[in-house]
Amino acid sequence: MTSDQLPKMEHAFTISLELTGLRWVSPSVIGAKRGAVYVASGTIEGPRLNGRVVPMSGGDFPLVRPDGVIDFDARYLLEAEDGAIIYMQNRGYRWASESVMERMRRNEPVESHEYYMRVVPKFDAPEGPHEWLSRHVFVGTAEKLPGANRIHYFVVR
Repeated sequence: MTSDQLPKMEHAFTISLELTGLRWVSPSVIGAKRGAVYVASGTIEGPRLNGRVVPMSGGDFPLVRPDGVIDFDARYLLEAEDGAIIYMQNRGYRWASESVMERMRRNEPVESHEYYMRVVPKFDAPEGPHEWLSRHVFVGTAEKLPGANRIHYFVVR
């Protein structure tokens, strides 16, 4: 492998989400716990994209596996500052020690080094200045905050 084959990542934007309406299907018929939490609002800030998350346009439907790993499946709409609407789907995982996961369940603050929370988004953007979102791979590093998430997205070059 040569150095030009190694992926390079560049910070594209950060999304801060306020979450609401947590509900659980527990136990589900597949032997795991299924959640539903909705995106109440959010902001998008960064060098490549700015705007907001369209309120109540979707949410996350995580599966809590028997091993304690949370398997995310989030879908919601973004609105760029020029008014363009962008569909976003986010998949990823969060896990930590049982004591840290318990603090998160109680909505207590935790430090980002205490857990693993990574996502891989996909975008469906309209033609024009935002179509680059639909042509690149991204990786997100996420922070779990009380009642919220903050996700830093990096475009893979």
